[in-house]
Amino acid sequence: MPTTVSASNGKQKAKRNGKAGKTRTGLTLHSPSALRELPIPKRFTKADCLAIYRNMLMSRLIDDQEVKLKRQSRIYFQISGAGHEGLQTAVGRTLVPGRDWAVGYYRDRALMLTLGYDAEANMKSALGTPDEPSGGGRQMPVHFGSKKLKILNKSSCTGTQFLHAVGAAEAGRYLEFLKAQGISEGLEDSHPDEVIVCCTGDGATSEGEWWEALNTATNLKLPVVFVVEDNGYAISVPREVGTSGDSISRLFGDFPNLKCVEVDGCDPIGAQLAAEEAVAWCRQGKGPALIHGHVVRLYSHSMSDDETMYRTEAELELSKGRCPVESFGERLLGKGVCKQSDLDSVRSSILAEIEAGLAAAEASPDHDPESVFDQVFSPDNDGTESLYDVAPETEGADKGMADLINDVLHTEMKRDPRIVVFGEDVADISREENLEELKGKGGVFKLTAGLQRSFGKERCFNSPLAEANIIGRAVGMAMRGLRPVVEIQFFDYIWPAMQQLRNELATTRWRSNGDYIAPVVVRVPYGGYLKGGAIYHSQTGETLFTHTPGLRVMIPSSAQDAAGLLRTAIRCDDPVMMLEPKHLYRQTYNKAPNPGPEFTIPFGQAKTLRQGTQATIVTFGNLVRRVQEAQRQLEAEGIDLEILDLRSVSPWDQEAVRASVQKTNRLAVIYEDNKSWGSGAEVAAWAAEELFDWLDAPVLRLASTDTFVGYHPDLEDRILPQVPDVIETIRKLLSY
Repeated sequence: MPTTVSASNGKQKAKRNGKAGKTRTGLTLHSPSALRELPIPKRFTKADCLAIYRNMLMSRLIDDQEVKLKRQSRIYFQISGAGHEGLQTAVGRTLVPGRDWAVGYYRDRALMLTLGYDAEANMKSALGTPDEPSGGGRQMPVHFGSKKLKILNKSSCTGTQFLHAVGAAEAGRYLEFLKAQGISEGLEDSHPDEVIVCCTGDGATSEGEWWEALNTATNLKLPVVFVVEDNGYAISVPREVGTSGDSISRLFGDFPNLKCVEVDGCDPIGAQLAAEEAVAWCRQGKGPALIHGHVVRLYSHSMSDDETMYRTEAELELSKGRCPVESFGERLLGKGVCKQSDLDSVRSSILAEIEAGLAAAEASPDHDPESVFDQVFSPDNDGTESLYDVAPETEGADKGMADLINDVLHTEMKRDPRIVVFGEDVADISREENLEELKGKGGVFKLTAGLQRSFGKERCFNSPLAEANIIGRAVGMAMRGLRPVVEIQFFDYIWPAMQQLRNELATTRWRSNGDYIAPVVVRVPYGGYLKGGAIYHSQTGETLFTHTPGLRVMIPSSAQDAAGLLRTAIRCDDPVMMLEPKHLYRQTYNKAPNPGPEFTIPFGQAKTLRQGTQATIVTFGNLVRRVQEAQRQLEAEGIDLEILDLRSVSPWDQEAVRASVQKTNRLAVIYEDNKSWGSGAEVAAWAAEELFDWLDAPVLRLASTDTFVGYHPDLEDRILPQVPDVIETIRKLLSY
């Protein structure tokens, strides 16, 4: 909180700097008495003022009702927006419900009320009923989301919403672009003047994705209104600890194309005037806006927190005096806008509405516990269906994996205008004026070459060098009906995107109970065997993603399989990670002719590469070739192996493994990742449970050493499984 709060006359003027009309700096917050003395501009009628008061009071009284319910153990969690209501109501009143979009955070009840998320919805959210609109009781209360109300579904993660808002704004712009081309079939709703409001507390502006979002939004001049509800604390950590210079607007206000206004958020009328200014800037296509609103936190962070342990009594009293609900009510009375009876009537009507909402929530049906399995994946298009079992119709000469992946991207983008491709270096050339003169990049492995030339910069473009930026924007686009196919340049550098991948992309469908989906394909060059790839160009680790519900994970070993799995990934309705062994991109031994524009492979379907009787070898990716070479050498000794290429590691084909082991009675799993906690551990554990009666030997695993990959070939050969290692493992298996 600021160290001093002095009275003001309400006539502060914005200080301007730069083209965007920047920051209101040195803002003096209204004292408790000054808030009550502020004038009411003539344009705000009695009806307007009572509507503002009603929305703020509704939010506060729902908070209080939830506090009561929590103390009665009738709900399980409560977090309050008390003190933020003035700013939120102001922002909400500048939006056009049903046209503009919003993504809030867990204190944004008053904003959501303005968009139609009513008392009944809030009560159902608090009780976690199966019919609550945000996710059917799957998330905590005040985790808002509703496609009908154009509220993007929000998780508990602080700061992940920034990039979703950016992606949603990009999607709106692209949808309008398509409609201008006469393309409308299958497209979701958009409007040329829409804005996306994205709210946050002050603490989350320390997240790196805040900077990434501002960087992209300002660079692309996107209509995103970033609203910082600055109550001075990130739980117990005061703002000056987390924010250089103790001012968010000063720190970030000088981004190009950014309209930045700083306002006392406890004055709902002043906040509305500032919000109107910011929203108008965005609607005019000038770029994003930042509303830095100073609010107060009147309750502890949540009911699990006790703020008296870290805030002084004097500070708490000052915050209480700046309460936007109480001060605005007294202001209306003092200025003769209304009478006490008017305010009492508002309160009575709100209490009745909350009571009715609670009664409706308590009358909701009970949960079916088995419903927890619903909406992990699409119920009707998850990529495993028989409709994806399409035989190839080959044409042309053999091509390698890289070329067939490129072919699939071309044919699928031609088929579906909702597909956009982006990532680091994926465009042919960012400076389009040089397209005719220069060959262009098209990806570090050339797998996206020609996409920009064929489909334009609107559909294939470069991202900043920021992996979370890629995935977060893709999530926002997917929530609005696009089908992004993005590339992370190397698996080794995927980790900055882990929060977006696991906590956002993978959970979107489940946490919203199917209200939102995220059909995003994440293509990633993967693995080693490069000779010189070393630690940071050879990494594996698919189990970190196969262990994530909601994600599909593919690791093809041949050009044809890569094409079929990628096309299925693009057409299904769930997020899919295509981990593409880069060592195999241009090998001659895994080439195949183009399998045709409709060739698809169902997820979870292994390929039997060789029938055999003595042992089952389960493998995938780079190890397929090494297992095949080992088999050729052992065949001369009369050893007869059955080789299964999983191709799809999540889901994986348990029935194919079962049928094979029931024939051979022996099983080895050979894979590239580290041995400990790798894919082989899952297959082996499953086999111990399901196939114990059929096994004549222990399940063996061969994998990389539990180290990183070294640069020198002698080190790499020791670390990664080689053909002699495969032969040794098979001999051991057959020795039992």
